Amino acid sequence: MSKNESIDALPLDSNSTIEPIIINHDGSVTRLMKIPNIEPTQDPNNIVLTKDVPLNPIINTWIRLFLPRIALDNPKKLPLIFYYHGGGFIYFSASSTDNHNFCFKLAEKIGVVVASINYRLAPESRLPAAYEDAIEALHWLRTTNEKWVHECCDMSNCYLMGSSAGGNIAYQAGLRCAATVDEFDFDELKIKGLILHQPFFGGSQRTNSELRLENDRGLPLKANDLMWEFALPEGVGRDHKFCNPMVMDEGDDECFNEIKRLRWKILLTGCYGDPLIDRLAEFVMMLRSKGVDVVEYFGEGFHGMELLEPSKDGPLFEQIGYFINQC
Repeated sequence: MSKNESIDALPLDSNSTIEPIIINHDGSVTRLMKIPNIEPTQDPNNIVLTKDVPLNPIINTWIRLFLPRIALDNPKKLPLIFYYHGGGFIYFSASSTDNHNFCFKLAEKIGVVVASINYRLAPESRLPAAYEDAIEALHWLRTTNEKWVHECCDMSNCYLMGSSAGGNIAYQAGLRCAATVDEFDFDELKIKGLILHQPFFGGSQRTNSELRLENDRGLPLKANDLMWEFALPEGVGRDHKFCNPMVMDEGDDECFNEIKRLRWKILLTGCYGDPLIDRLAEFVMMLRSKGVDVVEYFGEGFHGMELLEPSKDGPLFEQIGYFINQC
């Protein structure tokens, strides 16, 4: 397949079975992948304390908070990171062991409070459901009586962060905040930047890196196609703004102007061995053409390396810590 050849959508119906997901006759979904989970704990011997708080019980969304234990005895409040996990919009949760461990280390190593959002998954809840949950979590922060938030979080030093599909969510949530700035009191809740780690983007045309890394261990091309087919709204192709950030709607330029006015910075991190690397490089160029302040860090590795080989996550945490200290 050449770079300019279009992607054919995967046909799905009520009888389709594409492991590790089964679409049942009644439209429900069975996930065959066994994903281990971990419960939160406030064991005082832990470096980081964790607990779950409800976001929207009607749709079963919730937030897992990660609090460095030292914050309980320190009058200085900590930065807050809203974290959106990866999984192609269709897998995992805030309680998945790998995501839990990553957020635990993020809180420990960077010295921040992490609010990991358990958003709705596709295909039961296709996009923009996850974006709506991301925004609802920001409104929750402004109204909650949660003790850890009020006593330990610096509301003037907040960040939206996501990995892979979560990076896509963080970006879209940022655009939505900028587009509806009147709904947010940015004196009360000050977002200072977006941290986009290997954000999951796509498009109707294959890139060279997607073809070259077709059998990537973290994001093989077949899985990439499957995830977008499940995640996008019915009847929507890859050149929709939810998937392809190069596609702009009328009014998007005003969003970027608002981002500049608010002086948000964007940290974008990726790996040269990631099939998405070509898209990320193009994405950085687009943001800079809009006048957005972007810091990029591309290193060695592959998609999802911080989860599959966590011993190699040091450079990522170093970049995140430096970015927050500079904002």
